[in-house]
Amino acid sequence: MSNRIKIFDTTLRDGEQSPGCSMNLQEKLEVAAQLEKLNVDVIEAGFAIASPGDFESVSEIAKAVKNATVASLCRAVEKDIDRAWEAVKHAVHPRIHTFLATSPIHMKYKLEMSEDEVLEMAGRAVAYAKKYCNDVEFSAEDASRSDKAFLAKVFSKVIANGATVINVPDTVGYSSPEEMAAYIDYVKNHVDGIEKAEISVHCHNDLGLAVSNTLASIRAGATQAECTINGIGERAGNTSLEEVVMNLRTRKDYYNADCGIDIKQIYHSSKLIQTITGIPVAPTKAIVGSNAFAHEAGIHQHGVLAERTTYEIMSPQEIGIPQNKMVLGKHSGRHAFVDRLTDLGYSLNAQEIDEAFAKFKVLADKKKVISDGDLEALVAMKLEPVNQHYKLDNFVIYSGNFVTNNGDRMTATAIINLKVDDDVIGRVAYGDGPVDAAYKAIDSIIGKTIQLDDYSLHAVTEGEDALGEAIVKLTLDDKKVVGRGVSTDIIEASILAYLNGVNKL
Repeated sequence: MSNRIKIFDTTLRDGEQSPGCSMNLQEKLEVAAQLEKLNVDVIEAGFAIASPGDFESVSEIAKAVKNATVASLCRAVEKDIDRAWEAVKHAVHPRIHTFLATSPIHMKYKLEMSEDEVLEMAGRAVAYAKKYCNDVEFSAEDASRSDKAFLAKVFSKVIANGATVINVPDTVGYSSPEEMAAYIDYVKNHVDGIEKAEISVHCHNDLGLAVSNTLASIRAGATQAECTINGIGERAGNTSLEEVVMNLRTRKDYYNADCGIDIKQIYHSSKLIQTITGIPVAPTKAIVGSNAFAHEAGIHQHGVLAERTTYEIMSPQEIGIPQNKMVLGKHSGRHAFVDRLTDLGYSLNAQEIDEAFAKFKVLADKKKVISDGDLEALVAMKLEPVNQHYKLDNFVIYSGNFVTNNGDRMTATAIINLKVDDDVIGRVAYGDGPVDAAYKAIDSIIGKTIQLDDYSLHAVTEGEDALGEAIVKLTLDDKKVVGRGVSTDIIEASILAYLNGVNKL
């Protein structure tokens, strides 16, 4: 039977302390409502004595939340505990969470107290909180830099005085997974009355090990994990809730533990925090990053299309993402290319696929990501003549609004080189603009003057690297054709459109 791990969410308290992550009352209530949907066990709603605004938000959240425990943080002093209780007393399941530092560096420089004084103060604070509330959590701030024997003394004292949860924080993100596991193991075996209390762990990410330290602590016997959505929090942040939860679920065989989180709410919870705080997660962020279920490499795409679990150890649908994402770029293979075309409703024969895929690879060298609009534009070009008499080899355009000292304006100049069968023929022409000059150079190469009836240009997709699509209507000897060209370079798109029409003529 797997162990049941409680998820203590401190997004509204520790997470909000992250620079730029402050929330107003309405936003906090919205987050609290989402945390209930996520089915967290405990919501730490704030630090009630910190400000009138914090008190109000903790109090309103306590009234609104029906299922989760609602906690308020407070220092180990009576006025803080009084204020915390005033804020959470309306909750269906209230908790007072008090803390006191236990590391030598904190006791000496911050508290200026001896071990005996800290031991007495911690015990007294928990006993005082217990008068108000049956559920009392005690955190030994900076526990991971504390003397283990002293830490055990403090925990034994607070449990004797009524603490129902004892928390082992890695407050400054100093510890390693092995060290955190050793702390939890020591607490389990050296704290009197430990069977009466939950063992919690609260890790910071200063060295990038918050999730690893939390999971190692769970393996060692911790039964509550303190986390935030997206890992937001002071300095480098806190333990990421979604990473802990999905580790427990995906590697249940290893951790032999589970939690009650509704994982289908994970992605929505992440997006809500991003929207409210205005702080996006990195594309490569585990679980909720935009690339977490995206595949570009051809080998990976082929594998996932054949069997998802070849490269996906989790399903995107599990956490609320509709589907994985096949990113088409220069590393993508033919299978993913054809699969996307099929999704878009296209049915191409082998030759058309070869031609479109060749154009796709050329475009992928110019653009980082190929959109559906780009693909549709490429497929539309499959109607080009199979045997093109005139092909673009290269071009150079000179154009601008430069005016000489004599008052002469710069004339647009085009140098066009076309492949004609096995030869390359080049011409130079001048025009009213770069497109006009290019078309005149092409006319010079083919030895005919083609009538341009219409010319239009538009962006196929969005962004500065969007494909430009040029469409021309040409007439020669009463024969009318439409030419199309696409490129990230609008001049090249214009030239390709003209040549497309010329070849049809």
